[in-house]
Amino acid sequence: MDDVVDVPEYFTCPISLQLMRDPVTAVTGITYDRESIEHWLLDGKNATCPVTKQPLTKDSDLTPNHTLCRLIQSWCDENASQGIDCLPNPRTPLDRSCMLKLIGDIRCHRSEIETLRRIDMLAVENERNRNLMIEVGVPKAIISYVANCCDENRTIGLEEALHILVLLRVPSAPGNLLIGQNDRIIKTLTWVLGCEVDNCLAVRSHTLIVLERMFKAATSSVLERLKSEFFQTIIRLLRNGITQQAVNASLHILLDSCPWVRNRAMMVEHGAVFELIELELGFPEKKTTELILGVLFHLCSCADGRAQFMGHRCGIAVVSERILNVSQSADECAVFILSMLSKFSGNSMFVREMLMVRAVSKLGLLLQADCATYLKEKAREILKMHFDEWRKCPCIDDTLFTRVAR
Repeated sequence: MDDVVDVPEYFTCPISLQLMRDPVTAVTGITYDRESIEHWLLDGKNATCPVTKQPLTKDSDLTPNHTLCRLIQSWCDENASQGIDCLPNPRTPLDRSCMLKLIGDIRCHRSEIETLRRIDMLAVENERNRNLMIEVGVPKAIISYVANCCDENRTIGLEEALHILVLLRVPSAPGNLLIGQNDRIIKTLTWVLGCEVDNCLAVRSHTLIVLERMFKAATSSVLERLKSEFFQTIIRLLRNGITQQAVNASLHILLDSCPWVRNRAMMVEHGAVFELIELELGFPEKKTTELILGVLFHLCSCADGRAQFMGHRCGIAVVSERILNVSQSADECAVFILSMLSKFSGNSMFVREMLMVRAVSKLGLLLQADCATYLKEKAREILKMHFDEWRKCPCIDDTLFTRVAR
């Protein structure tokens, strides 16, 4: 058995207890491995030096310890025969001047693709780089680049640009980034969603994630001015196939837009109800089902939405089947959808359909389930509305009507 080489204690990082590869000294005088101390400082819970417990903020200077680095490298060389790897050359940390130069290159159209790829690589590298990028205005520069692509109808660099925006968590990271620019950005991102580009799936997924974050931060004045073409594009993508993450982002966008009547009308106009039912028929994950039912609940509040719902032969079946099978949130939306249909679209076709797909029996099971009282009352209300028609059916258990009559 080979002898284990003991690493000198002063070569190890006090945080990771591993051999330091890029030693840096904090203002408290303690030396750490750069990656370990940067990760420590970027954690919002840590504001002190791990060793001395003195105050140490995330923007504290970290000075490369070149002497110690040379000593560690020399020790590694001496012990190479024992399986110790040589250290790579310490990397120079990203600084403001370097980042501002990259921004300038984008704005002046100098080697744009190479610059975007460089920024993308740096953003992937660590959170310190991402925070610096936000601080110096990279998100605004990237959004301007994408907007210029839209104006000039060119698609080169879109994949890299959108990936950077996702990594920097735009627009939620810089709160004032989108002030006065929302309409242009929505128009730009809608254009991107319709572009045919290489790696189209990734580009659309990243675009929808950025839009979702934007909608979470948007004011009502932005959401009430959305265009019909925007909803047409989102709904078309649900039909044509996108990643699961992008599907959920699209559904969040629709849900955040639903409080406005004109938005619901435009969604229905472009077939949102039909597409959502089709999507749910694919048995998506729990979160997706909750989002689908949430949007359907809003769209069924208007007559055209209910008509479109009743026009799909699987609408009532798929919604009633989800009751007691997904979550309380899904139960609530499903029951309220059936309630609106019962009140405003409760014709003979609805009455028959509810029996055929066993939705009446499912509501009866809800009355016996361990769920919220208001949901049981809503289910009882639906059953009472068509009590006389449904009680004639021999397939319905008589005890159901006993529970309804209570």
